Amino acid sequence: MGPLLKEFRHNPLSWMLIFVPIVLVAERISPSAHTILFVLAVLAIVPLAALLSQATESVAVKTGDAIGGLLNATLGNLTELIIAVAALQSGEYTLVKASIAGAIVTNALFMLGGAFLLGGLRHHVQEYNRAGGRLYSGLLLMATIALLAPAAVAGLDFAAGGAITQKLSASLAILLIIAYALGLLFSLKTHKELFASQDQHEAGETVWPLGLAVGTLIVVTVLVALVSEIFVSSVQEAGETLGMSQAFVGFIVVALVGAAAEMAVAFSAARNDRLDMSVGIALGSASQIALFVAPVLVLLSYVVGPKPMNLQFWPGAVTMVMISTVTASFVTSSGRSAWFIGVLLVFIYIIFAMTLYVLPPQG
Repeated sequence: MGPLLKEFRHNPLSWMLIFVPIVLVAERISPSAHTILFVLAVLAIVPLAALLSQATESVAVKTGDAIGGLLNATLGNLTELIIAVAALQSGEYTLVKASIAGAIVTNALFMLGGAFLLGGLRHHVQEYNRAGGRLYSGLLLMATIALLAPAAVAGLDFAAGGAITQKLSASLAILLIIAYALGLLFSLKTHKELFASQDQHEAGETVWPLGLAVGTLIVVTVLVALVSEIFVSSVQEAGETLGMSQAFVGFIVVALVGAAAEMAVAFSAARNDRLDMSVGIALGSASQIALFVAPVLVLLSYVVGPKPMNLQFWPGAVTMVMISTVTASFVTSSGRSAWFIGVLLVFIYIIFAMTLYVLPPQG
C-alpha cells in the first residue's frame, strides 16, 4: 500500500477522490438533482482516470515490452470506453459519437498543442522521433477516411440506406480493429527499434507492485463504471440547464475529462524535454480511439445497446476530425517544435469548441 499512499500524497489530483463517495451518496439521496450530479461526476472521474493511468502503466512495465505496450495501448483509453459503454446502454448515441470524435480532436490538437506550448516555453526548440508521429498520423488518416464512408452512403437516396449504412459500419469496425492490431505488430514487434524512445520507462518514476497495480485497476474500473452511469443519466438535463448540447458535452467535456490524466503526463514530459513521450501519448491515444474504441463500441452496441450503432457521424464532426488529422500530420512531419506551433493547435481546438457550442448539430 506504500506506493498507493505515496501517489495520494504527491499527485495533486488525488484530493479530488473525495468526490467519488460524494457523488455516489448524492445520487442515492437526490437522484433528480441532475446538474449537481453531473458536476460531481465530472470531478470524480478525473482522479479515477489518473489512478487508472498509473495502474495501467505499472502493469505494463511489469509485463515486459511487447505485452506491456499492448496493455498500455488497449487500456490507455479505458475511461472513455467505460463512459461510452454506459451511454450505449442508455441509447445516448449522440453522446457516444460526440465523445469519439471529441477524443480524437482533443488528443490531436489540444493535448499535442498544449505539450508543444508548455515544452516550448521552457526550451527554445525541441526535437522528437518523427517515426511515431508518421505512424499515428497515417493510422488516423485511414480511420478518418473510414468515418467518411458511412456518411457518404447515408446521403444517397435509396430505400435500404439505413441497413446498408449499418452493414458498412460493422464491416469497417472489423477492418479498423485489424488495422489497429497490425499497427501494434509493426510498432511493438517488427519495427520496434523505430519507436524505442517511446517505450522506455523513466528512471525514478514510481512503479507499483504487480498485485497492487492489478487490484487498483479492477477497483478503479468498477468505480469509473458506477460514476459513469450517474454521469450519463444526468447529462441530458444538466446540459440543457447549463446551455450545452449533448454533442458539446461529448465532444468537449467527456473528451477533456477522460484524457485529463494522460494530459498531465504529456505536459510534464514536454516540460522535461521528453517530447517523444508527449507526441506518442497524444497521437497514440487519438489513433487508439479511432481504430480500437470506436469500432469496439459499434460491435458492443449489438449486445448492450437498444439498437446497433453505426459510424455515421454528423458532417461537422467528420470535418473537424479530418482537419485535426491533417494538421497533426503536417506539424509532426519535421520532428521539431516550438511554442507558437502549440498555440496554433490549441487555437484551432478552441475554434471547434466555440463553433460546436454556438451551432450544435441538428437531429
